[in-house]
Amino acid sequence: MDIRALRYFVAVVEQQSFSRAAGSLHVTQPTVSKMIQQLEQSLDLVLLDRVGKRFTLTDAGNVVLQRGRALLAMHEDMGVELADLQQLRRGDLRIGVTQQAHAPLAPLLAAYHRRHPQIELKLFEGGSQSIETDLRNGTLEMGTMLDHPANAGIWQEFDSFPLVRSPLCLLAPKDSAWRGRRSVALRELAESSFIFYGESFALNEIVTDACLREGFTPRISSRSGQWDFVASLVRLGVGIALLPKIFCDTLPKGQFSVATLEQPALDWNLMLAWRRGGHLSFAARAWLELVRTVV
Repeated sequence: MDIRALRYFVAVVEQQSFSRAAGSLHVTQPTVSKMIQQLEQSLDLVLLDRVGKRFTLTDAGNVVLQRGRALLAMHEDMGVELADLQQLRRGDLRIGVTQQAHAPLAPLLAAYHRRHPQIELKLFEGGSQSIETDLRNGTLEMGTMLDHPANAGIWQEFDSFPLVRSPLCLLAPKDSAWRGRRSVALRELAESSFIFYGESFALNEIVTDACLREGFTPRISSRSGQWDFVASLVRLGVGIALLPKIFCDTLPKGQFSVATLEQPALDWNLMLAWRRGGHLSFAARAWLELVRTVV
């Protein structure tokens, strides 16, 4: 059913005149007559019982009038809501956030909220691998993911923008054998117990693959997806951890041994990712614009 023809029909009935309806719609009377005829033909029903220049509504016409008014109101509401979305007066932003991305993302999210206070920020926490799955199935529009050689193939599916790059550092108890060292080679850690990350965290693959290339398999003493908790376990002697320098720099001085990882150097590359070719809402496009501007 042509929404324009329906609008013309309602106008004719409300104005009780084809000519007055044409004037209110800013079209010619023949145009109105033609649209009403097309509407009746599309429904295969007579809507107006015409006698000369006068007409009365048929039973079918009464049904179309009542339902038509409701449809036109819904159509108008839809237009208003879409306009609101375009002007970011409503909507939500669905982003998958790795727990380690909280610190770098918080200022950006605050800036976004100041610009668009009517947009609800819906943040879904998880590891890079779970966020990758949710991006792929459309549950999330955007998410933070780690970039590393082992997952190079996924960037054929996703577009991305770099958020943070930070080298990995050794975090060890303050009285460890690496106390006072500025750097350490990964192979020196072969006999150590490692505190690893949550099962869905891509950092597991980065560290494990690097250890295997150095000739050993890391021995895991504990796991946690919370870096603060990992640091607490390290401080209490449960094991060592490899964590980004950006995080290690926030820890209290004198409570840990911290050394830059070398031979090989490993980086923590946090990316903002979204499905290539997928639809991005107005809210998501505004978020991407802000991130590109600020970062």
